[in-house]
Amino acid sequence: MVSGKPTSAELHLTAKGTTDRLSKKAPLTFEPLSQPDEITPFVMVDSNRTFQTIHGVGGALTDSSAETWAKLPPKSQQEVLTAYFDEEKGIGYSFCRTNIHSCDFSSDSYTYDDVAGDTELKNFSIDHDRKFRLPFIKAALATTKTPFSLFASPWSPPAWMKTNGSMLQGGRLKPEFAEAWASYYGKFVRAYEAEGVKIWGLSVQNEAMAVQSWESCIFTGEEERDFVRDHLGPALARDGLSGLKLMVWDHNRGLLYARAKVVYDDPEASKYVWGTCFHWYVGDHFDQVRQVAEAWPDKGLVFSEGCPELYDAKRVNEWLWGEKYGLSMLMDLSNGTSAWTDWNVLLDERGGPNHVGNFCYAPIHADTTTGAITYMNSYYYLGHFSKFVRPGAKRVATVTDDDRLQAVAFKNADGKIAVVVLNLSEETVPFSFWIDGQTSKTTSPAHSIITLVY
Repeated sequence: MVSGKPTSAELHLTAKGTTDRLSKKAPLTFEPLSQPDEITPFVMVDSNRTFQTIHGVGGALTDSSAETWAKLPPKSQQEVLTAYFDEEKGIGYSFCRTNIHSCDFSSDSYTYDDVAGDTELKNFSIDHDRKFRLPFIKAALATTKTPFSLFASPWSPPAWMKTNGSMLQGGRLKPEFAEAWASYYGKFVRAYEAEGVKIWGLSVQNEAMAVQSWESCIFTGEEERDFVRDHLGPALARDGLSGLKLMVWDHNRGLLYARAKVVYDDPEASKYVWGTCFHWYVGDHFDQVRQVAEAWPDKGLVFSEGCPELYDAKRVNEWLWGEKYGLSMLMDLSNGTSAWTDWNVLLDERGGPNHVGNFCYAPIHADTTTGAITYMNSYYYLGHFSKFVRPGAKRVATVTDDDRLQAVAFKNADGKIAVVVLNLSEETVPFSFWIDGQTSKTTSPAHSIITLVY
């Protein structure tokens, strides 16, 4: 850098039909250019125009991920930990999610208190998590230089608290157990803290409008608002946990604005809520992310779950999976999202374990009989963000004049700029970076993702 202007930059590439996977290529050199022309496509970065602060990028440390990891030989275990959590040798995950008792990606359906009517939660215990999940989370934390932020989500209250008497198939929280359920969150946080695992935040309910064959519970916007305002928010405050980042919705982008409006329009509920979180399963609806960010600039936005499709071993190597991640990450972050979490970080050779047969893809699959590790291309697409866009970074203004290229850029706390360029087209696109009056020419291969760091 000379007088704040780039003179050279690292370039990292992942591209279809090549062996390039987060590959460090020859560095780019820059020369002065006052203005680009209309002939050569360009990506422009204005590092003086900053937007939201980034909290991190990562994935979910579920029971299934932990159990799969526990079944691997030590060498494979270490490979997985290094691949995800080492900032230099791996992709440096910095923001993760876990489940409060069981979810679909658990081998069994369980809670921390199965004693019906125990509203004082005298029988609350996280002993179940000490077998697989806590050792996995602790091993992951031990691999990082800087501990990742971890938030937690419940899929359902215990069956005895629900209208349908089951953790599965939807149902609702019985009003008479609202206080007990609100206290349950704090019990979980304190129990994990006692194990040395700090919880950054909570979502109120995973997929609050979905009746699933696995753990699920319905909250309308009004029900979630009232539960937060009258029970959960006050309970966390009483427990000394008001510093936790509490998030509502935790479901698809399509109703993101509607849910945010119901909660945020109530000042008493809103004061307890840090932000909204969302999934990708029904449509893209990226504009809803932007409009929520614009309507409530004081609130946070987190992408909390995404998984490409049900598992099919024959399709593991298809290129489209990584591109789905690349597009969603680029668009969500461009539109105001401050953290992005994939679903399971690790699954076995079947896409499980899973107690309802809902087998899925993960960026890394492990064969629990041989210890072999398989990396899907989604791992590398995620890494183009997680490795180079670190907590505390701010998104900066980024534009491109070619419809085949999409780009987003970030200024890290150490001053380094990371620019991510996505090419979903069938064409190789020569283009120029134009940054603070400096330019450098390069090429975006068809179906590729580039991260430039300077």
